[in-house]
Amino acid sequence: MTTMTAEPTADPLADPAFAERYRAMLARDDRFDGWFITGVHSTGIYCRPSCPAAPPKPSNVTFYRTAAAAHEAGLRACKRCLPDAVPGSPEWDLGDDLAARAMRLIADGVVERDGVPGLAARLGYTPRHLTRVLAAELGAGPLALARAHRAQTARALLTSTSMRVADVAFASGFGSIRQFNDTIRAVYERSPLELRATARRATPVADAGTVRLRLPARAPFDAAGVFAWLGDRALAGVEEAGPTHYERTLALPSGPALVRLAAVPDSPALDVEARLASLTDLAPLVARVRRLFDLDADATAIDAALAADPVLAPSIAATPGLRMPGTLDPHELVVRALIGQQVSVAAARTALTRLAAELGERVEFDGRTRTLFPPPEAIAEHGAEVLRGPATRIRTIVDVSTRLATGELVVAAECERAQLRADLLAIPGIGPWTAGYLAMRVTREPDELLVSDLALRNGAVRLGLPGDAKALAAHGERWAPWRSYASMHLWRAAASA
Repeated sequence: MTTMTAEPTADPLADPAFAERYRAMLARDDRFDGWFITGVHSTGIYCRPSCPAAPPKPSNVTFYRTAAAAHEAGLRACKRCLPDAVPGSPEWDLGDDLAARAMRLIADGVVERDGVPGLAARLGYTPRHLTRVLAAELGAGPLALARAHRAQTARALLTSTSMRVADVAFASGFGSIRQFNDTIRAVYERSPLELRATARRATPVADAGTVRLRLPARAPFDAAGVFAWLGDRALAGVEEAGPTHYERTLALPSGPALVRLAAVPDSPALDVEARLASLTDLAPLVARVRRLFDLDADATAIDAALAADPVLAPSIAATPGLRMPGTLDPHELVVRALIGQQVSVAAARTALTRLAAELGERVEFDGRTRTLFPPPEAIAEHGAEVLRGPATRIRTIVDVSTRLATGELVVAAECERAQLRADLLAIPGIGPWTAGYLAMRVTREPDELLVSDLALRNGAVRLGLPGDAKALAAHGERWAPWRSYASMHLWRAAASA
């Protein structure tokens, strides 16, 4: 999808892509919120597709892929529909191109921490080439994209919390109060205090360093499924989980954090409460929580495609909006995958709990001592002393941890999927299951069917599908490009047994 407009003398509706989006806008279809931005040049504003305002004429409309592109075109955010108060575009999770991978890093706050040179280095390109590609593909360069993301984060904090305005500025990634004020006025045509005054609710901040906010999800949203998945794998001392909440420690760029996530009754959203070492860690935390709960998935499209298979249709109907859990810490997930690849979930949890207890750093939150999952450096140095099981598996875990610690192996959300698979499969002891599993949960690969997984095949049999790996793979071809989500339904069927 590219920025769509037309020559002044041409009929914009003659362009099928433009016409499709214009029809969605006329229908005020909220399924398209976050997918694209409607720029209205006669009024100088941009809106979400479902904006209730009177629809503009086609000749006055340009559709943009990002709010940053609309900002660059001189437009400001609509005060009525708040176009950034919606789930993000699923495109940035689904895509494996440079633009999508860059957007994942921008949401993680890399530009604020490392600048455009750091962003480009993470992606393996020069800053000039990256800027050129993003401007051509998204209508804005990395600085403008990061600026728009900061403004959106700031608006969410101003309207959903009672944080001090100065704290909101720095939590959003702005370098100064003046820059913050100027950006908010340019984007929203209001001062930060005026923007806050429009809020319907403001949750109090319990104490310094604590942030509470609500993250919207794209409906339908099966939050219970993700909470159950995390609860089955929760490690004592590191995580606590229940049917409607999940709490854990994790390391963020500025230091240890404690985050509690809770379901919002009767609403496709997630409540977040976080104790942070620095408010600047808020942006990376939010980006990782969105990936962990797959908040931006186009659940309607996924369910419709999978339900076309009569065998899967009952599972889709029973659990609409099933999500594919991501991860808050890719390096931690690598170790979890290596330990769990040939054992049960319960056995893996026992081994991982022991590893965390032995090598994890102790941190204090709310008068309680908690544990951080050990980083690769600690496992590389002491893993052989703590880990139990086959010697070959222990060697693989220590080897991989060493590669992660030195940077020889990169496992991160911005990785190109084919390259990540190749890098993983080149390491002795890592097979297709581990590479595919990490692609699913780290890079958000939507089309992975792990037919070598015994539990997945057991779930397939329960649903009336073939239990043979080759036959299941053949049947699963009809689920493309959503085979990862089909996998979640098969695993769910196995767990229900």
